[in-house]
Amino acid sequence: MIWTMELASYLEDAPWPATKDELIDYAIRTGAPVEVIENLQELEDTDDPYESIEEIWPDYPTDEDFFFEDDSEL
Repeated sequence: MIWTMELASYLEDAPWPATKDELIDYAIRTGAPVEVIENLQELEDTDDPYESIEEIWPDYPTDEDFFFEDDSEL
């Protein structure tokens, strides 16, 4: 399973929390690339819903990853 920012972006508006089957259905209905659907099909079969993209792709960058402290003074 290989995720990229582009592929993960197709799930940003998914109806979280969602089960694996719901996410696959959402990806198909929204016209996501086949790679997204293949990645979702590789997820573990469980009845528990996924709460967010971070549960599917733990390395998904969050807003905090793009902010850093600049200690330099103006």
